[in-house]
Amino acid sequence: MQRHIKKVAIIGSGIMGSGIACHFANIGVEVLLLDITPRELTAKEKAKGLTLEDKIVRNRLVNDHLKNALKSKPSPIYNQKFANRITTGNITDDIAQIATADWIIEVVVERLDIKKSVFENIEKYRKPGTLITSNTSGIPIQFMSEGRSDDFQKHFCGTHFFNPARYLKLFEIIPGPNTTPEVLYFLNAYGEKFLGKTSVIAKDTPAFIGNRIGIFSIMSLFHMVKEMDLTVEEVDKLTGPVIGRPKSATFRTVDVVGLDTLVHVANGIYDNCPNDENHDLFKLPAFINTMMENKWLGSKTKQGFYKKVVSEDGKKEILSLDLNTLAYRPKKRAKFATLEMTKTIDNVIDRFKVLVKGKDKAGDFYRKSFAALFAYVSNRIPEISDDLYKIDDAMKAGFGWEHGPFQIWDAIGVAKGIEMMKTEGLTPANWVTDMLASENTSFYTVKEGATYFYDIPSKKQTKVPGQDAFIILNNIRKTTEVFKNSGVVIEDIGDGILNVEFQSKMNSIGSDVLAGINKGIDLAEQNFRGLVIGNQAANFSVGANIGMIFMLAIEQEYDEMNMAIKYFQDTMMRMRYSSIPTVAAPHGMTFGGGCELSLHADKVVAAAETYMGLVEFGVGLIPGGGGSKEMALRASDSFKKGDIELNVLQENFLTIGMAKVSTSGYEAFDLGLLQKGKDIIVVNKDRQIATAKAQAIIMAEHGYTQPMRRKDVKVLGKQALGMFIVGTDAMEASHYISEHDQKIANKLAYVMAGGDLSEPTLVTEQYLLDLEREAFLSLTTERKTLERLEHMLKKGKPLRN
Repeated sequence: MQRHIKKVAIIGSGIMGSGIACHFANIGVEVLLLDITPRELTAKEKAKGLTLEDKIVRNRLVNDHLKNALKSKPSPIYNQKFANRITTGNITDDIAQIATADWIIEVVVERLDIKKSVFENIEKYRKPGTLITSNTSGIPIQFMSEGRSDDFQKHFCGTHFFNPARYLKLFEIIPGPNTTPEVLYFLNAYGEKFLGKTSVIAKDTPAFIGNRIGIFSIMSLFHMVKEMDLTVEEVDKLTGPVIGRPKSATFRTVDVVGLDTLVHVANGIYDNCPNDENHDLFKLPAFINTMMENKWLGSKTKQGFYKKVVSEDGKKEILSLDLNTLAYRPKKRAKFATLEMTKTIDNVIDRFKVLVKGKDKAGDFYRKSFAALFAYVSNRIPEISDDLYKIDDAMKAGFGWEHGPFQIWDAIGVAKGIEMMKTEGLTPANWVTDMLASENTSFYTVKEGATYFYDIPSKKQTKVPGQDAFIILNNIRKTTEVFKNSGVVIEDIGDGILNVEFQSKMNSIGSDVLAGINKGIDLAEQNFRGLVIGNQAANFSVGANIGMIFMLAIEQEYDEMNMAIKYFQDTMMRMRYSSIPTVAAPHGMTFGGGCELSLHADKVVAAAETYMGLVEFGVGLIPGGGGSKEMALRASDSFKKGDIELNVLQENFLTIGMAKVSTSGYEAFDLGLLQKGKDIIVVNKDRQIATAKAQAIIMAEHGYTQPMRRKDVKVLGKQALGMFIVGTDAMEASHYISEHDQKIANKLAYVMAGGDLSEPTLVTEQYLLDLEREAFLSLTTERKTLERLEHMLKKGKPLRN
């Protein structure tokens, strides 16, 4: 059966329901969002003379929930305009509309009796064959569909989205007793391809996969902090980015999620998993019970493991909870010799061997915590999953771990992991020792660019399913490399397409990266059909190497800086005017020079989670790698469509002048950084390189011809320049911007107006590039600009206003 999802009905509009509704709207699906009717009027409704029968009252709960979701940050929706795809209603009046839905998702309160009542009501109106799923986080799926029809049960299962639905990629699919294989296959594929998720088919066990392992990991730490006399700050230092986990680490994450949420899941595991060998570990320690009694639940109650206060002098301060006294105190800095040893190790996966060898408290912590984790996950097979890779996928996608437990165990060494367990009095599952006995020394291997995992029943390495739609650069880099320098690796990704992968710190763009891009174009023009510029790091590129700019400015090497900026500009123009198609694949932070590179590609295949912007104003500069020129050019192209010239130019000026950054790939279209009808968005980042390659092939096969350099860019001269200067004068006079900001803005205005030409004129791109470079250079002589550059370098943060 060919199944298409055109409309989804979501029953329950709380934080989770509204978030799921927004994400379906993100991908273009029509959404019907329903909730219950209010039982009583608010004071405002009474004052207006409304009754419980008025539609505005009956839909108040669902509308308020959705409105709050749309105002929340980070936003659950790619673009606020997409909210128009969501229709709201209430279960009493509008339940019959679910007959037009292709998929119905229940997201009501976690009580089995309420869920069963909702399903009984749904079955009255649901058309046969419609998918029906529950977003439960722990109630057994088998109990929910009891008493429902055969058709209902065949099309029913659990679909557990993690909160927030837009950002967390785990999508657990839990079959019911009678769910058909076709339904599971469809949902697995739909989650990955359309929703951009990591789909994992889990067993119907308490907390499924992600929460079972994730809550074990947190509860293990809760018990360990007392044993090892660790502070809140120390644990968060040890369990954060240094091991590839989110910055919020452990205790800050619990504060954000809510301690009550964690306790609810932990209690569920404790009550429903009596045979778990770590059953007692899920029993809440005394300090957690006290926090629950005091309602120290985290962000929602303004205090948890951390508490934000305002001191007597008006300064904001974050206090930490002392786990021994349960009193708040000033935060203490956490420092460990073991962590210092990893500072020169860029790849997280390479740090684990060093961390477990540490001679201090940190080393003890890692040996204890990893030993406990390894023992636990090995003993959960086959209880929660038959395949070890699913556990790793769940932890990476649901909890933001860069590496799953079995990947970390591989990095440390399987035999070393067992040795650590024995020291702690733990034992792995028998299948692990059987694996080593069968001469399989690792859980994963890579063959011909594909990842294989140890399959327990066959005792052989088996290919992880679902990889064929992906190109995993880490798997192919060694075997497909055609060029490498300190800034890039160029890989042959097949079918006549090369990929330039940045390797610099934070993927910043310096001379080595520019040389790599030029080399990639050279190679592609000689022996290949097209070029992709993409990587699979956390961010595409944070922009140009501002350290180099700062040093040249301090040393007043202006001739050298002029050459460096021209080299950047020339490289961008080569991207635009080569004899082969170029495709940029931005994702995550795509700032400054990374954005300029994307602006000059023949096509952009952007991830939905792309945060793109020309942000140079933040350090007292204007875009100098062709970005200012390009925004003037794009304004000129809009003139030809009949748009009001000054208005369009002003919008593009403000995009740069206000250092606007898109909150998604889709919003980048609104900022003029992506072009409708040319550039495309992919929701699943894992598919991005493969999609970019496919687009390069299409352009090559359609007869790509090297474009002619533009000589028809219309600039408005004094007409636009006067408008901009009047505006910046007014803003400076009203103290909206500083005198230095005004100077930067006027430099940008001069470039985008095409100088002080007396009338609108057609100019070349090179004319604008020369103006741009001259303005950029002049700003590097400004003391305020140097101060901003130095401040940014000291903070070690990406270039952003």
